[in-house]
Amino acid sequence: MLAFALRGVNSTVSQGFALREVSFELPAGYVMGLIGANGAGKTTTIRSLLGMRGVDSGEIELLGHPVPGPVALRQDVGVVLDRGYLVGDWRLAEVERTLRPFYDRWDAARYRELLDGFGLDPRAKVKDLSRGMAMKLMIAVALSHGARLLVLDEPTSGLDPVARDELVGILGDFLLDEGHSVLFSTHITADLDRIGDYLTLMHGGRVVHTGPKDEVLASYRIVRAGPEELTDLVGIELIGPRRTPAGVAALVRTEEAELLGRAVLVEPPTLEEIAVHIGASPARPGRREVAV
Repeated sequence: MLAFALRGVNSTVSQGFALREVSFELPAGYVMGLIGANGAGKTTTIRSLLGMRGVDSGEIELLGHPVPGPVALRQDVGVVLDRGYLVGDWRLAEVERTLRPFYDRWDAARYRELLDGFGLDPRAKVKDLSRGMAMKLMIAVALSHGARLLVLDEPTSGLDPVARDELVGILGDFLLDEGHSVLFSTHITADLDRIGDYLTLMHGGRVVHTGPKDEVLASYRIVRAGPEELTDLVGIELIGPRRTPAGVAALVRTEEAELLGRAVLVEPPTLEEIAVHIGASPARPGRREVAV
C-alpha cells in the first residue's frame, strides 16, 4: 500500500512560479524526505497533497483515497505546517479541549505527556510561544490523535539541536508501527541522515530526483578541480558550481563523473552537498523562482 502518491501534478501558483509534472510516491511504513531550497515548491506540494490547494492537472492519492478525499481522512493524517494555525488567545489546555471533539482517537494522556516532554506549560497562551515552542505544540497535536501519516513542513525550524534530536526520537517511536509513515519537508538535511528512507529533491517547482535515499546519494558525485580544469566540458553538466580563487566544486551525475580526467578529484557527496548544489543551480529557462 502507498502512504501517498503524486502523479504528474501541475499547479500554477503565480505568474512567476508553478509546480510542473511533480511525481513521487511513498510506500506505507517509511519516511520520505522532501528537500529543496526556499522557493523550491515544497510547501505548495504539501498543500496540494493535503487538498488545501487545487491543482491544474494530475492525480493525488492519500492513504488509498483520491484527493480531495472524504472528511474522515483527517483522522489519519497529522499535520505540522510551516506557519501556526491555532488561535493565539487559546491556552494549551484549551487547544486540547477545542480539538479533541474532531478526532475519534484523541489521546489526552499522550498530549499531556508530549507537552511535559517538550517543556510546554498547559497554562501558556499560543501567542506567547516562541517559534520553536509553537512548532513543538503543533507536533504534540499531530501525535495525539492516532494518525497513520505525519506530514511535517519544516518541523525543526526554530528548534535547538537538543529539541531536534528529541523530535527524531519521537518519530522513531512513531515508526515502530509498520503502518505509520512520514513526509518530512526540511532544508536541515542532518535530520534525514538518521531516519530518511526515501528522498525527493525539488528545485524550481520540479522534481529533480526521487527514490530510496541510498540510490539518490549514489546518483551524484562532488568534483573538485583548479579554476581551469572544469571548463569546455562536453557531455557533462556541472550542477551548482561554486567557484573560488583556489578552484571549483560542483555536483555531477555519477555516470558523467566517469568522463572527467584524473586531474579532477571525484568524491561521494553528502546529502547536504547535494541539496546545496542543486539549490544553487539556475532555474529552468523562462521560469523565475519565488518563495512559496
